[in-house]
Amino acid sequence: MTIAGVMGAVTPVHAEAAPDAVVPNQSPKDLVDALHSAFGEHHARAVHAKGVILKGTFVADPHAKSLSKAPIFAAGGPLPLTVRFSDFTGIPDIPDTIPEANPRGFAVKIKARDAEEFDVVTHSFNGFPSPTSDEFAALLRSIGASGPEAAHPTPVERFLADHPVAKTFLTTQKPPPVSYATAAYFGVNALKYTNAEGKAVYVRYRFVPRAGEHYLSADELKAKGPGYLREEISQRVAKGPIVFDWFAQISGAGDKIDDPSIAWPDDRKLTRLGTLTIDALADDEATDKKTLFLPGSVHAGIEAADPMLTLRTQAYPISFGGRQ
Repeated sequence: MTIAGVMGAVTPVHAEAAPDAVVPNQSPKDLVDALHSAFGEHHARAVHAKGVILKGTFVADPHAKSLSKAPIFAAGGPLPLTVRFSDFTGIPDIPDTIPEANPRGFAVKIKARDAEEFDVVTHSFNGFPSPTSDEFAALLRSIGASGPEAAHPTPVERFLADHPVAKTFLTTQKPPPVSYATAAYFGVNALKYTNAEGKAVYVRYRFVPRAGEHYLSADELKAKGPGYLREEISQRVAKGPIVFDWFAQISGAGDKIDDPSIAWPDDRKLTRLGTLTIDALADDEATDKKTLFLPGSVHAGIEAADPMLTLRTQAYPISFGGRQ
């Protein structure tokens, strides 16, 4: 199945410009509208609509304080944790087994002792399809306008021809994972970390599964149903905790701080921020409906460095309101 096959059958929401044109200065609402143009309006999350919520605890690594004075890294004991694993797209019933369900999402909410919430949003690809929100909105609109009746080259074909990074993102995803718990996840938008001495560094996040990375072969995939990931994670957590190590990748000379489409080199230093232990399912419609992640919120010692992260954080409440 092609990208247009599952996404482009949606009735497009046309902008005044051509669907594949990059329109400057897109607002948070423009971004939400672009997501709906690609995936449809389902009164669900505008993106990563299909997911499952679990609970657990977070324990900070002592080294985290060397990077940031944030309270979650100063805590002496475990802090409450909420996580949400998800499939890509804003289609609530997308099959787990098709390529368009990639990248998988992993959103994290840690509640500090003063009840302040620290949110992180990541996905299972080390990079993003566009350097800016404006280009991302154009990609989404081009997908929405590329249904089965669209003439070739379709808007999305034209966009991908002019934006090879987006084409790489859409065509080089990993196979479906054995489990949400056996994929690595990347926070592609950079943040500024400041420690108690006032020293600042720029970081991107990485979550590494203790279970290791494991993906399905083509033959294994044939035996899986459209909702296998929810079923698997429910069975897995019932047998024992799921553990991820959380790392900060620290930028080096020449690394792009404001361009999430370019992965930083693998030789950049990784500092362990802590351990996430997921031990219970919280999978009900009411919990999912009321849970909102705001990854660009400013905290003591943590602030967004990539402007895309700020715009995303402004867009999420708009999507949240649309699904209430």
